[in-house]
Amino acid sequence: MHDALAGWLRASAGRIHEQASALTALDQAIGDGDHGINLDRGFTAIVAMLDGRPAPPPDATDAAAAADLLRQAGKTLISTVGGASGPLYGTAFLRAAGAIAGGQPSSAAAFVAALEAAAGGIAALGKASEGEKTMLDALAGSSRPSSPPRTRRPGSVRLRPSRCSRPRAEPPISGSGASGTRIPGRPRRRCSSASWSRSLRRRAE
Repeated sequence: MHDALAGWLRASAGRIHEQASALTALDQAIGDGDHGINLDRGFTAIVAMLDGRPAPPPDATDAAAAADLLRQAGKTLISTVGGASGPLYGTAFLRAAGAIAGGQPSSAAAFVAALEAAAGGIAALGKASEGEKTMLDALAGSSRPSSPPRTRRPGSVRLRPSRCSRPRAEPPISGSGASGTRIPGRPRRRCSSASWSRSLRRRAE
């Protein structure tokens, strides 16, 4: 399991590097346009961690070695990936490590447990639910390939991860210069992207 995870991390890093520009282009349409850059930086750091990481101790079980590897990968992502992605992906890896360390009877069962734990970590940190068109849908569905996707209940409200809500786009300004007035009824941006990121990092640590 340890060697399989190490190989998967390296393969993921290579794939993310290849698609970094595409990921960034997608993010430019809906966000601040740095998702591919941030993920590439984080997984490049993971590869560096793998290159400098000593072999697991001879007396360590495969599950313990795999859990430690995922734990280090999660900490690396939290410390190197900017925005909200670092804490979210990092928490997913840390939760997966805890599930594998719990001692599943087989590698297949351990991987499923790790995926479920990772999804649970993202849901808890991001206050998201399946069916809300987030990264959680893909991750949670991968552990239950035969299950239909969940849909958001009518009238349900999406919870926010902290008092600082997600940054909203500034409304159009009428007039010119500093004297321009805001269009009535449009909400102000309640916090910056940096504040949103910091709130997630504190909860992930």
